[in-house]
Amino acid sequence: MKRPDLAPAVDLTAEPGAGPVRVRRPVYLDLLPPCSQACPAGEDIQGWLALAQAGNDRAAWERLVADNPLPATHGRVCYHPCETACNRNELDAAVSIHAVERYLGDCAAEHGWGFPPAAAPSGRRVLVVGAGPSGLSCGYHLTRLGHAVEIHEAGPVAGGMLHFGIPAYRLPRAELAREIARIEAFGVRIVLNRKVEDLVADREAGRFDAVFVAIGAGLSHHVDIPARDAARVLDAVSLLREVSAGERPQLGRRVVVYGGGNTAMDAARTARRLGAAEAVIVYRRDRAHMPAHEFEADAALAEGVKIKWLTTIRQIDGEALTVERMTIDADGRPQPTGEFETLSADAVVLALGQDSDSGFLRRVPGVALRPDGTVAVGPDMMTGAEGIFAGGDMVPAQRSVTVAVGHGKRAARHIDAWLRGVALSEPEPPPVARFAMLHLPLFSDADPAAQRETPPADRIGFAEIAAGLAPPEARREAQRCLSCGVCFECDNCYAACPEDAIVKLGPGNRYRYDYTKCTGCAVCYEQCPCHAITMIAEPAEG
Repeated sequence: MKRPDLAPAVDLTAEPGAGPVRVRRPVYLDLLPPCSQACPAGEDIQGWLALAQAGNDRAAWERLVADNPLPATHGRVCYHPCETACNRNELDAAVSIHAVERYLGDCAAEHGWGFPPAAAPSGRRVLVVGAGPSGLSCGYHLTRLGHAVEIHEAGPVAGGMLHFGIPAYRLPRAELAREIARIEAFGVRIVLNRKVEDLVADREAGRFDAVFVAIGAGLSHHVDIPARDAARVLDAVSLLREVSAGERPQLGRRVVVYGGGNTAMDAARTARRLGAAEAVIVYRRDRAHMPAHEFEADAALAEGVKIKWLTTIRQIDGEALTVERMTIDADGRPQPTGEFETLSADAVVLALGQDSDSGFLRRVPGVALRPDGTVAVGPDMMTGAEGIFAGGDMVPAQRSVTVAVGHGKRAARHIDAWLRGVALSEPEPPPVARFAMLHLPLFSDADPAAQRETPPADRIGFAEIAAGLAPPEARREAQRCLSCGVCFECDNCYAACPEDAIVKLGPGNRYRYDYTKCTGCAVCYEQCPCHAITMIAEPAEG
């Protein structure tokens, strides 16, 4: 069927007796896949999926780590917004991108793959403060660019909230440690138990040319709740940190978690694993307005966690909690109802968000701090202090591991440009290839490969819940990619052209047009399944 948006191919009225004149021509032009647009780390997802579906796992991993040095970690903990954006949702179900990413990361660990060589040494030194996901990402990308990097980490182990904030049933510590060790082997020096308190002095003492600050947000929010002879009250970050350090806090049989985010879900699931017979999440809004992801709440409920929506804690008196029922107004804000009830708890865990412990930056001239501890940065990730950059959870942005890693990569590129005395030019991305633009006769529905999970009744300890994909499953899942907006050399255009105007350039090199033969009929355009061909007006002569 001809596309209704196409103008006629030729102008028959152009010069009487001269024959038809072509007024449009096809061009090959890659668009932006929606998965890549949605990825906070800016991964070339279509690129590494294409290599994975061809069975070239190492090349796929190398394409992946060009943007993200922690694929085994991300494949386990990222909330995969790429899959929400995936055009395949319109057919059956999104490509399980995170599962293939984890598979490639696990392959690298199994086979001992190392990163491709870095650029030649630049002679420049950069200090990174904080060995969380953003700091690790920035250090890795700066090393790729040839700079010497030293990360100063206040804690006893690298990883930040990856290590201390994400339970081991989601992210086994051995897998995280392997990816961090690879970054160190690449040349990034990590100094542990080294808390930076005077940034200017440390920069001068170490003769660092630039600094990237990525200390995360590890301070828990607190709320004023009247308490008399209270049950044990602790914050979720401290609880998760203690458990990650190998401790087993005694919470009692009945645990109430106050909050509605992903950390609240992790805290409640952790309480169950620590032996709590009952773990109840109390949250002042309803499920439609909770900050936690749907699948996080589903997993908590499957493991026996109870959730009291539209409820807030007003007072703690021993083991008795006075809670008030709430209602949601027209603007989605919770409002009190004056209806109270009493709950019983041996421990109360506060999961009300985190702030950044960035007070030490107040002594740095030019750095602007916000009330929540976040730091103002410009489009180039630089603070108001020359040569001092910041990213991750300590700057105003959505907080997630993948956002933090993306900040690290972006900051590294801006730091590299600043060190070279140039401004980084970020080209405008091409248009996004939406589902309505695709022509999909080659594709049929196919069920996604499911990751096997431990049944909820058997999730007693902190062993990993989800299993990875086997090689045939990973390859098949990668083959479900529609390659939106990017030519994958299917030969549809080549076979459809009635004028033999398309020249094949060999595997990996795609095609070119012979415009001396092309009539502008647009058959190739109509047959391209992924919209990698665009019709343009015929260029004016001269």
